[in-house]
Amino acid sequence: MNYNFKILPFVLISITLVNCSRIKNKTDDITNKVKSKTKKEIKKQTDKVVDKVFPPFDSDKADTENNKRRFKDFIKVELTEDVKNIYCFDDAIGIDADYMFSFTCNSQTSDKIIKTHNLTRDTNNSDNGFNLQHDFDWWDKDKISQLVKYSWTNGGQYYKYYWFDNENNKAYYFEFDM
Repeated sequence: MNYNFKILPFVLISITLVNCSRIKNKTDDITNKVKSKTKKEIKKQTDKVVDKVFPPFDSDKADTENNKRRFKDFIKVELTEDVKNIYCFDDAIGIDADYMFSFTCNSQTSDKIIKTHNLTRDTNNSDNGFNLQHDFDWWDKDKISQLVKYSWTNGGQYYKYYWFDNENNKAYYFEFDM
């Protein structure tokens, strides 16, 4: 009997250590999962805020997820299969802002854009705003100057210009404020 009492504390300590070790491992595993999930959620929420406050535009590459989101935000028509080669740029630093979009689409989508933005054929204003625009390979000012311009303004503070090249199904959209 005496012998069993001497072994019993060792057995109890061993069982306790093994269980504590398993509990610690399980706790560490859960903690790591929570930390990982929290980091992912924080990044996702941060990305959403940044996207709303400082929306990214990818002027050097077509059809990025950012450009597709900006298309939906600014052009405000469904991103259908005919809409491709979306390039966009923003210059929203300072007191004024301008936004440039170039993309291909069919004439039905072009008509939707004109209707959605309440654009009318502009026969009075010969200024295309080229001095406000930036130079990109995808923004062909020479070609644009030959196209019919559609426009809208809220009375002199905010402007929208739109051109559509029927031959090449190429659209150019320029939005700016003064």
